[in-house]
Amino acid sequence: MKHTHSSSAPVEDTPEASKAHILSNPTRPFDPVGATTPSEILTRMQGTAFQGKQLGLAFEVWKKMLGDRCTIMMGMSGAMVPAGMRRLVVRMIENRLIDCLVSTGANFFHDLHETLGNFHYQGSAATDDVLLAENLIDRMYDVLADEEKFREHDQWIGRFAASLDQSRPYTTREFLFLLGKELAKHSKEDGIVSAAAKAGIPLYCPAIADSSIGIGIAANRYEGGNRFTFDVIGDVVETARIVAESKATGVIYFGGGTPKNFVQQTEVTAIIMNAGVTGHKYAVQCVTDAPHWGGLSGCTFEEAQSWGKIAKDASMVTCHSDSTIAMPILVSALLEHSELIARRHRPSFKMGRELEVSA
Repeated sequence: MKHTHSSSAPVEDTPEASKAHILSNPTRPFDPVGATTPSEILTRMQGTAFQGKQLGLAFEVWKKMLGDRCTIMMGMSGAMVPAGMRRLVVRMIENRLIDCLVSTGANFFHDLHETLGNFHYQGSAATDDVLLAENLIDRMYDVLADEEKFREHDQWIGRFAASLDQSRPYTTREFLFLLGKELAKHSKEDGIVSAAAKAGIPLYCPAIADSSIGIGIAANRYEGGNRFTFDVIGDVVETARIVAESKATGVIYFGGGTPKNFVQQTEVTAIIMNAGVTGHKYAVQCVTDAPHWGGLSGCTFEEAQSWGKIAKDASMVTCHSDSTIAMPILVSALLEHSELIARRHRPSFKMGRELEVSA
């Protein structure tokens, strides 16, 4: 919390500047005895320091969101599905730890790949990539994938897009909703896209052309199969309406990139639309990027306050951590709080051509 003081008063005379006040909150050594659940571990980590403390505080802010009348929007970047985070996101959707998800086309494509019964594989960052290329194997750091299967799914997506009405554009939200309904017909286990369709949770993909989804639709068009187009400005309008029609909003970010900024800008768009919003009330981010390079992936929430994206009095926490560490711990801990989840006020959405919001 920021404090101000009168310029006429010496700094040392203010209560906030007294030595007793500054040294009023000792660290609490982490005791593993009795810490048998993720929730208890995160609670005890709040008395430590560095990013362990920040992860514990992120847990507290997320719980505040669940206890408030708050629409929770999440941004997710990086190869989270290939890294094994898919079921965690599905559980967030099924248990309404989040109400809206913005992610990359790559994550949604990888989710489709697994939902259709395929896998990503553990590998090594030291693998011979020329050998991988000769065997049509793709590498994402230490995760491997079958390029031949990917090409089959590129074509699958192209055919799906060609089956839709070609006379009008689709928001990415409507497209992903319809895609989720179609995927549910072909799978034994729900993935992110199909679980969101069943739960009525809107998904958005602002850079959808920058992915195998875009590749698949483009290849199909090249072959004369579709004239399908996306209405990404419609996505901007819809997400601004979600914010404008919610009593309060909270944001969760795993990684930065386009998904993070797309969720951040909803408040700015709503302000321009004169919706009377004042910034996201809660904010949690787990990122590995630093702010001093000037990029939005590492942008602090304090910087975002200057734009009106984050409320002046927001509860906000940044944890500098790999999402594959932070996400499993946070979600596992939150799912222990079944009563809090059951009691929360959940906004609802009607997922037609136009999105209807009831928050």
